[in-house]
Amino acid sequence: MAQLKRTPLFETYSKYGGKTIDFGGWELPVQFSSIKEEHEAVRTKAGLFDVSHMGEIFVTGADSLNYLQHLVTNDVSKIQDGQAQYTAMCYEDGGTVDDLLVYKIADEHYLLVVNASNIEKDFGWMEKAITGDVSLDNASERYGLLALQGPLSEQVLQRLTEEDLATIKPFRFKNDVEVAGQKVILSRTGYTGESGFEIYAAPESLVTLWEKILSEGEPEGILPVGLGARDTLRFEACLALYGQELSKDITPLEAGINFVVKLKKEQDFFGKKALATQKEEGVPRKLVGIEMIDKGIPRHGYPVYAGDQKVGEVTTGTQSPTLKKNIGLALVSSEYAELGIELEVEIRNKRLKAKTVETPFYKRSN
Repeated sequence: MAQLKRTPLFETYSKYGGKTIDFGGWELPVQFSSIKEEHEAVRTKAGLFDVSHMGEIFVTGADSLNYLQHLVTNDVSKIQDGQAQYTAMCYEDGGTVDDLLVYKIADEHYLLVVNASNIEKDFGWMEKAITGDVSLDNASERYGLLALQGPLSEQVLQRLTEEDLATIKPFRFKNDVEVAGQKVILSRTGYTGESGFEIYAAPESLVTLWEKILSEGEPEGILPVGLGARDTLRFEACLALYGQELSKDITPLEAGINFVVKLKKEQDFFGKKALATQKEEGVPRKLVGIEMIDKGIPRHGYPVYAGDQKVGEVTTGTQSPTLKKNIGLALVSSEYAELGIELEVEIRNKRLKAKTVETPFYKRSN
């Protein structure tokens, strides 16, 4: 059995009560205090996550923009230096290789941040797609990543840097920023539905950053946060998780992230033809929000029925810590995707009533 990978913070988890699990080959904390408490801290104050398992791949060279335009579904030509863009890579049939962030550091210099479980697959796919003057550098082992998220995150972080954080707008970033005495890439991005920052740093800087941020944020009630609350937070905000809402069998259009698919982009890209056909003919399946009417919690993989017909399955579901309701996301046949339709979810061999509801389940007010 392969040894689980660990981030530079692994030895620090126990100091904060971290309970670890196997997550895609990584030994990561599922929680420190409790999932509900950590979830609440991020929604109302601030929480700090170790997400160093994510992958970082640099793309450089004279043809890097053309290469990326062919590789991803969004229009990379639209982003300026210091800007980030959410996008997807697709197979020719429109299925998703991965969803990712593209950071433009400068002309001919980009950083792609990919999902941890997909690093090797993505890098292999990217290598096969190279044409012209393009160099790839899988720098995943040279970077750690912390995410500070929540309404008080700017207030806490500002005390640890001279950089004016208010000038870093959503989906913008700054290179070579000093935070708590460490040089980092500081990005106004996240995966929780709250405002916040992602901090890319050298592995040897991570423990210092982690401890100084938690110490500095103590008056605000900051908490270290594990994967459990990371999942409930992103789920309430309806942010896709690869392997659940997106996969090689689920296209970005089916998953409802249409805004990252720029079919009018001049360049051809992997999956463009299949996605154009799907858009023209109408997607066969749609991702919808469901709320349980009967008592029961919908979980990933549970079948969804309309009458005696199976019409889809749950991609993610839980009892929402914010809404205190049993809700889920389900990929269902398009004819059952309208709001207010009554469906049934099979939970422990019983079919329980649910209805389709508006998404996202949670949207921050500011």
